[in-house]
Amino acid sequence: MTIEPSPQAMKSATAAKKLGIHLPAAPAEFQESAIIREDFKVLQENPPAWLEELRRNGPHPRQVVAQKLNISIGGLNRSDITEPLTTAEITALLQAPPAWLVEERAVHAKARAEAKLAKEREAARRPKS
Repeated sequence: MTIEPSPQAMKSATAAKKLGIHLPAAPAEFQESAIIREDFKVLQENPPAWLEELRRNGPHPRQVVAQKLNISIGGLNRSDITEPLTTAEITALLQAPPAWLVEERAVHAKARAEAKLAKEREAARRPKS
């Protein structure tokens, strides 16, 4: 008698985060079920039309909005952007950037430059083997 291992499953919220989609915008059947890893792999490799549409037009989750705007999630918080944005809304912000977006992009660029410099300093301090 052999025992079949149960497939590992993840919550729909975890799957949505890994897929880069806003969970409430996904179909109800996706929201209400656990996703086994094999099904998740299929979603990544051969996304259904609803997933392609969400990725293309949104609404997008905060981490995707921040990435598309080239700012941090903290920058979204400081700018009072609390709701998911669509691709059209993000494009409009990028075409005519408000003052807060220009400022947050500068802050984000400075933080990235400082992190890169700190990483280079740390690498220089390490003994080479």
